[in-house]
Amino acid sequence: MNLAALDLNLLVALDALLREANVSRAAMRIGLSQPAASHALQRLREVLGDPLLVRTGARMELTPRAQVLRGPLAQALDQVRGLFIPDDFDALSSERQFRLMMPDLAVELLVPPLMAKIARLAPNVRLDVVPWRGPAIFTAEFARTIDLVISIGDAFKGFHRQLLYTDRDALAARRGHPAGTKLARREVFLKARHVAVIIRGQNEDLIDGWLRAKGIERRIALVVPGYIEALHIVARTDLVAFVPRRLIAALAKPLSLAAIAPPLDPGIDEQFMFHPTRAQFDPGSIWLRNLMLQTGRELDRPKRKAA
Repeated sequence: MNLAALDLNLLVALDALLREANVSRAAMRIGLSQPAASHALQRLREVLGDPLLVRTGARMELTPRAQVLRGPLAQALDQVRGLFIPDDFDALSSERQFRLMMPDLAVELLVPPLMAKIARLAPNVRLDVVPWRGPAIFTAEFARTIDLVISIGDAFKGFHRQLLYTDRDALAARRGHPAGTKLARREVFLKARHVAVIIRGQNEDLIDGWLRAKGIERRIALVVPGYIEALHIVARTDLVAFVPRRLIAALAKPLSLAAIAPPLDPGIDEQFMFHPTRAQFDPGSIWLRNLMLQTGRELDRPKRKAA
């Protein structure tokens, strides 16, 4: 085998492919496009003289050679990474600033408990939160300034993805709404006047794409750029909005809102945390990511107890 044909990036791609056994997921894991990951797989097949991944029915499986490579390759890469790990992050004395990009609902749900932890563990650390923007307008120059992204399952090039918490959508209405719990009926739901939330970088409210695929159109009376704005409008009108249930619960008391189970359930929402590949082994980034993951898991904890 010609070792000169193997660079470190190719080995990182091989590690992702062996872990995921799926080209698309491997690409997302290491921040590559799917064509780039497919190209890397082809190069690896040529260098190693083995197909590595083969299709079996509707899924891909590792070849015996790939199975043998999986453990030793992961250990070798860990050793290489260990050569470049800097000193530990001293949270208590650090004055580091972290820049986070997240939508308004993530700010509402995650930032207060996260800041309570930071005030106790790292009182001089500062967080700068910037408005969310989608992958299509997430430029490379902008990405270099970001330490963490909180988003739904979008792919951000050059960023790793981890599940943060799950949620479900509900219909938000003001307490005392004329239709009340009748909004749970399909015909009442469709007659209601809705607030759509179209976040920067998106062309429509995600729920409308889901409804349209089922041949359903809801009656949109107002479009706003964020969930918080939608709930404030709903609280003072007879409009309703499809909003993540956790956000309705967080603002139900101050805004006098009710969460109504919709007649059409789009299922589980998944909120993810993304961190840049360049910061994969940075102790400060690891510290913040662990704190954010802990905060996200705390949101899911009541749900698991109730199950």
